Amino acid sequence: MKILFTSDYCEGAAPEIIDRLVKTNMDQTIGYGEDEVSARARELIKKECGREDVDVHFLVGGTQTNTTVITSVLKPYQGVLCAASGHINQHETGAIEHGGHKVLALPPTLGKITAKQIDEYIQEHYANPDQVHIVQPGMVYISFSTELGTIYTLAELRDISTVCRRHNVPLFVDGARLGYGLMSESCDVTLRDLAQLVDIFYIGGTKQGALFGEAVVITADRLKKDFRYCIKQGGGMLAKGRLLGLQFETLFTDGLYWKLARHADVQAARIKEAFARKGYDFLIDSPTNQQFPILSAEQRKVFGEKFLFEIWQPLEGGRAGVRFCTSWATKPENVDILVKFIEEN
Repeated sequence: MKILFTSDYCEGAAPEIIDRLVKTNMDQTIGYGEDEVSARARELIKKECGREDVDVHFLVGGTQTNTTVITSVLKPYQGVLCAASGHINQHETGAIEHGGHKVLALPPTLGKITAKQIDEYIQEHYANPDQVHIVQPGMVYISFSTELGTIYTLAELRDISTVCRRHNVPLFVDGARLGYGLMSESCDVTLRDLAQLVDIFYIGGTKQGALFGEAVVITADRLKKDFRYCIKQGGGMLAKGRLLGLQFETLFTDGLYWKLARHADVQAARIKEAFARKGYDFLIDSPTNQQFPILSAEQRKVFGEKFLFEIWQPLEGGRAGVRFCTSWATKPENVDILVKFIEEN
């Protein structure tokens, strides 16, 4: 059987979560996230954020969360600025457009957009005499870490936040892989920084040890009102809401969330180092759990006999950038096998 390095949601859930689910299976609680377990999870997340004044909501998955948040923020004539490589632009089947809002894609550098790009786009919109005929930029979306595994520096985030606040445009961070970004050795951003610089973001669970679930954190008061209406209308209000709360309560007890994220980054670094030692080139220099070595067609065939990975970007001469992705559950012994295979090929 092949060893999978295709994504960070190949496994089920952290054993601690499964254990809690089993032990509390027959407990009775009220529904829709208004139970005591979910309340405790919210308090733990507030403590991690260093802010008691944030609102915390639990949803089931990433695309659902992105569409719910963006729909709740934008007016009917507004769109969302993001990197052209951003998840809402590339991997969500037009979910944002299906909700009636245009994705306003900007050319990225290493998967990221800059404060300057955002500032210029917004200024150019309002300087255009035909502005009322053009979708208005109503919010900014970035991913942390990005779809290429890169991360924003604290200085970059501060600059983007400053521009967004100057233009009164909410800043939204997709945190599907937030832990992997924050626990990278290259990261100088903390969760508390995000809670101060960002208007709304989410803490990913699905890709980071939970069976399913994302925790939305709303810091801006103007975005809090009626958010639960948006969750319900979008089909995101889970009747058995405690199942979400319990998972995040477990993840944020005794630092489990951060331990799991760090594990993935450490294993990815081992893979990166092995490819580098052997002289392989990389499509991009990623400091997180996604690594993108460049393989020839023959190399992909050889590696593909033992491992599953994703073809990310075709290149000239039959080469391609591929993705090896680790997770909270990646077995070190499987990385040992891959590292040895790299050394021999």
